[in-house]
Amino acid sequence: MNSSSEAMMADDDTVVVSDLPTAVEEPPDGEEGEEPDPGAGLTDAKRQVLEKCLHALNHAKNDSQTLAALLLITRLCPACQLDKPTLRRIFEAVGLNLPARLLVTAAKGSGDPALPPHELISLGTALLSALSTDPDMASKPQLLATIPLLLDILAREPKHQQTVDGNGDGISDEAVVADCYQVLTAICAQPRGSEHLLNRGAVPVLCQVLEKNQTLSQKMGLPLLVCLLSGKTKDKAWHKHSDVLLTLLVKLSKDFCQSTDQNRLRFCSQLVNVLPPGGVEVEKEILRDAVTRVWGALRPTVQAKLTPRQIGPVLVLSACLLDLCGWELAGPPKFCCLLVNRACVEVRMGLEEPPGTDLSRDLKDTLTGCYRIMEAAIEQACSTPLPSNQKAVSALTLQQSRQVLSVLEEAFSALVYHLQQVDPSRYGDPFLFATFRCLCSWLAEETSCLKEEVTSLLPMLIDYSRSHFLVEKSEAGLGEWMDKMSVEDSQTWTGKEAFRYLLPALCHLSAEEAPRKVLLTLDTPALLVRYLLHGFTTVKGKSGASSMRDPSMETACSVLLNFAVTEPERVGKDQCFRTLENHLSEALPVLVHKPNLLVLAANYCTLGLMIGRLKTTPTGLNESAPRHFLSTALRFLHSALDPALNPGPLKLSPTWEENWDEAAELWRLSLQALASCFRSQAWTAELAREEGWLSNTLGTLARCSALPDQHTQEALEEALCALAGQCRLAKQEIGDVMKGEEKGALGNMRNLKKIVEVK
Repeated sequence: MNSSSEAMMADDDTVVVSDLPTAVEEPPDGEEGEEPDPGAGLTDAKRQVLEKCLHALNHAKNDSQTLAALLLITRLCPACQLDKPTLRRIFEAVGLNLPARLLVTAAKGSGDPALPPHELISLGTALLSALSTDPDMASKPQLLATIPLLLDILAREPKHQQTVDGNGDGISDEAVVADCYQVLTAICAQPRGSEHLLNRGAVPVLCQVLEKNQTLSQKMGLPLLVCLLSGKTKDKAWHKHSDVLLTLLVKLSKDFCQSTDQNRLRFCSQLVNVLPPGGVEVEKEILRDAVTRVWGALRPTVQAKLTPRQIGPVLVLSACLLDLCGWELAGPPKFCCLLVNRACVEVRMGLEEPPGTDLSRDLKDTLTGCYRIMEAAIEQACSTPLPSNQKAVSALTLQQSRQVLSVLEEAFSALVYHLQQVDPSRYGDPFLFATFRCLCSWLAEETSCLKEEVTSLLPMLIDYSRSHFLVEKSEAGLGEWMDKMSVEDSQTWTGKEAFRYLLPALCHLSAEEAPRKVLLTLDTPALLVRYLLHGFTTVKGKSGASSMRDPSMETACSVLLNFAVTEPERVGKDQCFRTLENHLSEALPVLVHKPNLLVLAANYCTLGLMIGRLKTTPTGLNESAPRHFLSTALRFLHSALDPALNPGPLKLSPTWEENWDEAAELWRLSLQALASCFRSQAWTAELAREEGWLSNTLGTLARCSALPDQHTQEALEEALCALAGQCRLAKQEIGDVMKGEEKGALGNMRNLKKIVEVK
């Protein structure tokens, strides 16, 4: 900023103006016809006048001369006709502080009468608008500081009247508003622009302005708000301003219903970004009414004959509505089937292109929306169907479920075909992740269809998961996509998500021989072990309520358990299972003290015992790790039984009872594996006596009249029988209790009676 412009800055932020010119010198009339279209540059005549103005601006000696030159420039050249070098010359002459101070002076009402507040605002916003067209200018701190001033102007948006200056020229208030939006939009386009606008109160002001329903705000304000609500700031905006945003959503839902068919198609893309993200506390009934209203207007559009370009935004909006409220509000089952069918058709048409075909950005966005409809359909179609004569809003009949699954199978065949063509160089493509995730959601529920195709695709699926899992830093493109898309478990992309989505499918596939053999050739167990090790580093440092369950770790244990049960030779040879054993020995003592992670602890216990049963060497007492693990496992398994002294049926301890539906089978499998350990390794039986597991279990069983269920009794009886058969002292201890007067539930264990020779 030069000395003349610095001299204009008064200490009290007021711009003093005097002796301003009353006329603007225009080019000769005969040369006006040379003016090109906006943005195409300036005529020679205007360029000459502009150079004179810039010369005057650079050599201004006082406030009046500087402002006069600026007024001439703003009258002469719209911002779109000024190139970057010219904008920089203006900036170097006056800087960004001057237009800000003009706005401050107007707000205070303390300027010189020669230039009323409206003129100051008009000049200040015009300058800022012109300068903000240069991205480098739009990120300057001086420009960011004007955000509250511009928002205040918008909040007091005039009713589009005109003010006449001394030269008789009309100065439109719409121009001022348009300039404000131009500046704010330019800021929003910067890397941290949305955050700056959010922190300075842009959301409530824009919502307030849009409520007025004025044309210019609808044209420029709504796109600005949509930009502000896209990406990372959406969650923050809704958590901070949920009330005003919900009110705006209600208004927009009504506008959506009242719009013409053509406008409604354009409206879809904007409405997508105004919907709240999952997990935000809002008035549910108001939200449901708004979503119901949108669905009501959207249904005829889905049923209409539309081109691929037209159907795209409709399907994306439908996907977002399903993410938000599920199928319940979507409409009758017949419409739901139609929506799924349209999504599947778009997927087949979009993906069944010749190899090497590049998909357009719009098509990728459409297909991503279709994927989310398909994922929601899988969940709906695989849920328990209602009888065919029973009606419900969104529940599918058995016949409809079969129809949906048939259509989905065709679409997923296209997904498999597309993924088969993928080169590893494309692994960083966000759309590829969307395709991968959608297929994983299908495989998590359905593995009987396309079995051969899926098995042949396993090398790609594992390689893709491994490539993301092993990266040190998250991919920027995928991270931005995860922020943009309203996935149900929004979290920071770390690269581990790909494998996490594949895990439920691996749980099914590892139970079948053909795909399991392929998985073994791909060294999948080692990847699973690494996943557990990584997940545990996050879990072990948390306590109390912060130690939340991670279902993916539990699923990884289930996959490894399948390998441990079906591939004992591989378990004995593969080094990764040695690493896993060491990890389980270190981790189980930590997990048993985290009640929220009881199911994960049960998985670790079961997995460790299942691997341990395969050993035949009697060296356990000399190895601290196996002994420590078994000691912890014995205490953990016994903790499921309530040690209450009251007679009657055995009760489960409170923590176990809360999780019994998920932990019961693991507990029984652990006891069966424990029985195998007793039979093959004598030291385990000795440790069961030394650690008090046998005496505590016998005492608990003797005090109760019955066990919770037959399966629980059979599992305990098998472990006790194995222990009695392996250890003479254990057999004697069991026999003494069973011969006593109080033998409780032990009296019902016939096989155990035979082993200890009790009549």
